[in-house]
This record gives sequence, structure tokens and C-alpha cells, in this order.
Amino acid sequence: MDIATVLGFALACGAIVFSVVAGGGSAGAFIDYPSAACVFGGSVAAALMCFPLKNVLGLGGVMKNAVFNKPPNLVEIIETLVGLAETARRDGLLALESKVQDIKNPFIVVGLQMAVDGTRAEVIEEVMRTEMDCTAMRHSLGKSLLDMIGKYGPAFGMIGTLLGLVIMLGNMSDPNAIGPGMAVALLTTLYGAILANAVFGPFAEKLNYLNKQELLAMDIIVRGIMGIQSGDNPRVIQQKLLSFLPPKQRPKEAA
Repeated sequence: MDIATVLGFALACGAIVFSVVAGGGSAGAFIDYPSAACVFGGSVAAALMCFPLKNVLGLGGVMKNAVFNKPPNLVEIIETLVGLAETARRDGLLALESKVQDIKNPFIVVGLQMAVDGTRAEVIEEVMRTEMDCTAMRHSLGKSLLDMIGKYGPAFGMIGTLLGLVIMLGNMSDPNAIGPGMAVALLTTLYGAILANAVFGPFAEKLNYLNKQELLAMDIIVRGIMGIQSGDNPRVIQQKLLSFLPPKQRPKEAA
């Protein structure tokens, strides 16, 4: 579980609740089911018009990825690749075949198997770069879904506010109903703002961050596999791959 995502969401909810309590408001005054139906129902309806049904039904899984996925451990990946390079340098490329079953990263396994099978370097790189492109495309689809709901949430909040104002103005004969009617009308705008800025917007950005980190890890793996396949010195491979990391994250012995 990604603690930062959970903590951030909890802090956002806590800040909103604290503002309500500190301002002397009651929780019941901020609950209006027709307003919620307008915002949440309208946002989902817009997503259904923009994406296939199966993508919208997978919304829960997309948001789950933002909470339970963690960025790959780049230092561990580099250490694995350097260890494989040392084995290939000492015992030959074919010796890596016995190491494949011990590697958990499937992307390393794909590249390693092609290298052991004697596949040409340009073919290995093309296959692995294609896998990277397809991964980025799948990730962008999930992020786009969250962005779309976050985009239309405030819009439907404004629609609900306008509807509420029309209903309120149609009932101007009762002055006592104007205040409560205005409050209910503004709740849809509030719901839309919360939906976009406390839920779907931040979750989409977290997915974007995870996507960049995963693509960075895949790029490191491609360069490491290419170095192993070409028989480069393990120390040279290590220095090349460590250049992807900030100086503070590099192992002290390597630095």
C-alpha cells in the first residue's frame, strides 16, 4: 500500500471536515442526495460517453492501482542486472539460462531469454521498446479515465447549481425558502470541486508518477540487457545504469 496516497486522501478529508466543524456548520447541512446524484451520476455518464463500458467498469481497479502499487526499486533492479553481467562475463552468456527462473521481474526475463537464445541486439531492443510503448499506452488510458471524471465533475456541479437556482427562483413567494434553497444549490458546486481536487485529480497524478517510474525502470532494464548481450564490463554497465539515479540514491560503494 502506498502510504503517501492514503495519508494525503485522509488529510484532504480531514481538512474539509475540520473546516465544517470550525465554521460552526453541521454535517447534515452538507448532505444533499439530489446534488450528489447530479454530480456523481453526471460525471459517470460523461465517462461512459467518452470510454467503452469495460473501461468505466474498471474504474475501481484503476484507483486501486494508485493506492496499492509502489514505484519499482531501481537500486535493486540495477544490482540484479550487474549480477547477471558478472555471471555472463565469468561463465558466458548461456550460463544466464539457469538464472531466469530466479528473477521475479518479467521484463528482465523477456530480455534475458532473448539474449540467451542468441537474438540480435537490434531485435532485442526493438521488442523491449515496443513493450515499453504498449505499457505506457495502457497506463495513459487509466489516467485519462480519471482525468475525464475530474474534468466533468465541476461542470456537473455548476449544472446542478443552475438547476437549483432556477427551482429556487421559481419559489420566490416563500422568503423563508430562499436561504436553504441557495445552500442546496451551492452544494453541487462543492461536490464537483471535491470530486475533482480531492479524489480523481490527485489519483490521476499519482498514476502518472507511477507510470514514469515504471518506464524509467524498463529503460534501465533495456540498457542493462543490451550491455550484457554485447559483453560489456560489469563495472561499466553499473556506472551507466547508476547515472539514472540521483547521487543521493546511489550505493556508497558504487559512488
